[in-house]
Amino acid sequence: MPFISKDWRSPGEEWVKTEEGWEKKKILECGRQLSFSQQENLDGRCQDSYGSSEVNSYDINTRCFSLQDEEDKENMEVVDNMSERKIQDGAVQPHCHITIKCTKEIAGFNGLSDAFKRLDFRSAVHDVRRFNYICKLLDLLISQKLAALSGCAQKVLFNMLEEVAYQVSASQQNIHLLHKLLRQLRGMIDCACWGRPLGSTQLWETHLVTINRILTIANTIQIREPGDDVFPKLQNLPEECVREVMLRLADHKDLEASGKAYSVMARLCDEQRIWRELCQFHFSPQQIAFITDQQHGPLDWQQVYHKLRKSFGLREEYAEMIQLCRNCRCLFWKSIGHPCIADTDPQFQEKLEDVDKSSLHVPIPPQAFLKFFSL
Repeated sequence: MPFISKDWRSPGEEWVKTEEGWEKKKILECGRQLSFSQQENLDGRCQDSYGSSEVNSYDINTRCFSLQDEEDKENMEVVDNMSERKIQDGAVQPHCHITIKCTKEIAGFNGLSDAFKRLDFRSAVHDVRRFNYICKLLDLLISQKLAALSGCAQKVLFNMLEEVAYQVSASQQNIHLLHKLLRQLRGMIDCACWGRPLGSTQLWETHLVTINRILTIANTIQIREPGDDVFPKLQNLPEECVREVMLRLADHKDLEASGKAYSVMARLCDEQRIWRELCQFHFSPQQIAFITDQQHGPLDWQQVYHKLRKSFGLREEYAEMIQLCRNCRCLFWKSIGHPCIADTDPQFQEKLEDVDKSSLHVPIPPQAFLKFFSL
């Protein structure tokens, strides 16, 4: 039976026209959670990095929706006022309700672009705790799911990638992650169907403009060495402190790169303790025993690590991850929280008295996050 009119199953969404197309009104509220002071900081970051009015005007335009007629402007002002009141009241918490079990009344479809906006991923890029999580998510989307994304999801993806480029440029950190994402993106575009990417030609012209802008940002990044007045430098630290720094590196590529950068680190990279503790961080005692029992003679922990890595893969560790609330079927950032039904319904709280509270929030790694969406 065709859906030809509103009935009790109608979603009842309100839409607002923007420069980028039609957007849901409640999604715009989630996307406009940055306060004016935060916007000024972002604009100042672009001005300090590039000193160009073109970059500043773009940065402002991407965060402010300019509308074509007076009626749409009035609608936008209503959205702004609602968002600002929520910010002042402290009630805004990025979260996203999802459908886990589909029924005849509830369609089992979750929009990826809506989830990105509701969880405020673009602003989360600038949080050092969430940066690696979002970069891993972008890695999976670009390398495996880019052709399956909708046009709106592709726009949000490239906007997030541009925010990553701005963050890397400002912080002078994680440049290798940015270059890795750009290499994968370039490879996906080169492997397009009949020499052109899949999708609308007009849409991909917009995407290519954004990609070229990201490449320009990446090519202008230069590592600035600390000035002579900065003390102490790495070379001034005692060997014991340098060793403690290296013991906190979770990636063997970082260890190998640090050995090429500084002679003391090169000597420390050969120590068995560093590779032994790296093995203990990534692998269980049973996995380590499985490999070491096959070794004869003295153990070379660097060789043991690489055998374990090829056999079992590396453990993924993030400072912060997306959580799933079992009570209200909601995705949220752990450090921010979300408006849960258990906090507002006394009857629901009584049902949870004998339940382990730690089991109500489930961490969602990047691979599991994408499984909630039809890709």
